[in-house]
Amino acid sequence: MKKILFLFVLTFSLASIAQERFEKIDSLLTYLNQNNKFMGSLCIREGENVVFNKAYGYADGEKNILANRETKYKIGSVTKTFTAVMIMQLIEEKKLTLQTKLNRFYPKIPNAEKISIYDLLHHRTGIVDYINGDTITAKNIYRFHSKEEMIQKITDYKPLFEPGTKHQYSNSNYNLLGYIIETLTKKSYAENIQTRIVKKANLTNTYFPQGKINTSVGESYSYSFNGSEWEKVEEWENSIAYSAGAMISTPADLTRFMHALFEGKLVKPTSLEQMKEIKDGYGKALVQFPFGERRFYGHTGGIENFRAVVGYYPAEKLGVSLIVNGDNFNRNDIMIGVLSIYYKMPFPFPVFTKIDAAELAKFTGTYTSKELPLKITISEKNGELFAQATGQSAFPLTFKAEKTFIFASAGIEMVFGENTFVLKQSGMSFNFTKE
Repeated sequence: MKKILFLFVLTFSLASIAQERFEKIDSLLTYLNQNNKFMGSLCIREGENVVFNKAYGYADGEKNILANRETKYKIGSVTKTFTAVMIMQLIEEKKLTLQTKLNRFYPKIPNAEKISIYDLLHHRTGIVDYINGDTITAKNIYRFHSKEEMIQKITDYKPLFEPGTKHQYSNSNYNLLGYIIETLTKKSYAENIQTRIVKKANLTNTYFPQGKINTSVGESYSYSFNGSEWEKVEEWENSIAYSAGAMISTPADLTRFMHALFEGKLVKPTSLEQMKEIKDGYGKALVQFPFGERRFYGHTGGIENFRAVVGYYPAEKLGVSLIVNGDNFNRNDIMIGVLSIYYKMPFPFPVFTKIDAAELAKFTGTYTSKELPLKITISEKNGELFAQATGQSAFPLTFKAEKTFIFASAGIEMVFGENTFVLKQSGMSFNFTKE
């Protein structure tokens, strides 16, 4: 009887410790949400079991529709992992090989006779990214683009480098892979997603959208914070992101998808090993996320103001997915916080300090730089600083430390001095002086 009692007490204690972790994770996300730093949803899956699944904030702020664990979000470039899985399935079916050249499908694209399926999967083609590398496309992301128009656009680009010689991320590569899937199967990309992945992995809230966001079926808008309230972000046209980034899902489905992938339900083990082959930091739509000695496999995504990430740690069969639809804090920092708490590591909550308006006034004014051809105006409103670059929208600055402010969603840090500031972004620094 004593042994049974001891085992009961031990089991109860372990369950209590686990519950404390999840309560702290919930506290972190609630704290971020209450400070207008985050809206979105998190799921943690241990093997087949979901141990944490909760949403925060709104799916539709204008109609006061709160998000819940069934709310569906756009997942951006996490879509690429779905596309890569279907390509590997077609290779297993001997309809394709990694060495198959692009000229089999699109011979007019420059270097098509040199670009392989392998190159497309690993972003080693030299094809211009039609979203980030083409300002004309970027200005037209809100209108429909036919497949023929997109292929012609890609055909008109001049190659950036010789295929296979280096890695450069390009959404064009995965759009082409989506078109190839349709050509080989004679079915739409959306139909292939349903039959090749959704049904096999038993997903319930994952699909390629056929129209605009519809909150009446549980879909969510994305938002940006203007300093006083959340503003809805305009939707892209689905034909633009397409098989490179237009899919909709939930964190629970994304963790189930990754578990199914690593458990052999979607591709053979040999195909999975090929997907995990990392070259210049990128596999076949899988990347590695280090957390201490652990290495998670997954992908990130961003579209409109949605920010998504899914990671899977095979040794523990642990899946974690975070989808953000209110982006006002660094997604990576949130994930670090979640994993730190999960693994019982110290993690201090961020501090959001309001600065006296008189102190903030010292930073206001218009600044110029000899290193960048633009002016940045710093203003104060309701106890918060805002920055606005020439020809761009204003964005809020969050206090980080003494005289240091950040705009997390763009990775911007501004360190103020006496009538100066240093702007830091993407590892670069630029000096500004007040006029």
